[in-house]
Amino acid sequence: MRPICKALLALALSFVTVSVQAQSVLDGVDMSLPKMTETQMSRAEVVARLEAATADTPADFTRIWLNGLDLSELDFSGAILRAASLNGANLSGSNFDGATLSQAWMIGADLSGASLVGAELFQTQLGRATLNGADFSDARTAADFTKADLTGAIFRGADFSADMRNQSMGLMRGVLTSARGTGVDFTGAQMSRADLEFAKLPGANFTDADLSMATLGGADLSDAELAGANFMDADLTSTRLTGARGTDQANLDAAKNLNRAFR
Repeated sequence: MRPICKALLALALSFVTVSVQAQSVLDGVDMSLPKMTETQMSRAEVVARLEAATADTPADFTRIWLNGLDLSELDFSGAILRAASLNGANLSGSNFDGATLSQAWMIGADLSGASLVGAELFQTQLGRATLNGADFSDARTAADFTKADLTGAIFRGADFSADMRNQSMGLMRGVLTSARGTGVDFTGAQMSRADLEFAKLPGANFTDADLSMATLGGADLSDAELAGANFMDADLTSTRLTGARGTDQANLDAAKNLNRAFR
């Protein structure tokens, strides 16, 4: 059993304070519990399980604690990591294409250069994660990315939209509150009802993205590409749109509070 450093624990606790209202799954969670800070397997044991997997029997890490492990450059494609704990893990360069990561805990994890094409990340907790250059193309990303570093991340065709079937549990949607990063690609992403409050995403590419009913209060979309983006009923209160391109091809007039945006 190996604990994550105290700094990571403090980071996780501060994340919960910020985002508890965004994702109801966090309500009442004790981030000091062993399942949030310790590991049940070594890297060698993880590798052995991955190597034993077949197309019919994918590697299964459901609810396994893998916090703080160096799992970089591994092939988790098609693996099941539902509700697994990977807080503070080094997952850089790993392949999670088609993997199931729903309800997984990845607070402060490093996914730099990782591939998550077509992965399922519903209610996944990625607060303060490092996602530099990670590829989430066509993934289900109704996850919590609060304060994550999205520099160079790819979300082409990703689905951040709310699951309207689970309203009794609160609005389960993509949360990018205070996320930051340059060069982020949201081309064709489904972001209806997503929360991008105070996100700093200058120069991001939102070509043909659906941002209808999204919350963009205080977000920085300066110099962003907006051609074909759908802003129907999106809240643009204090949104920074200075230098944005393709505004004549986006339906900004259908947004709410456009007169309160910075243009």
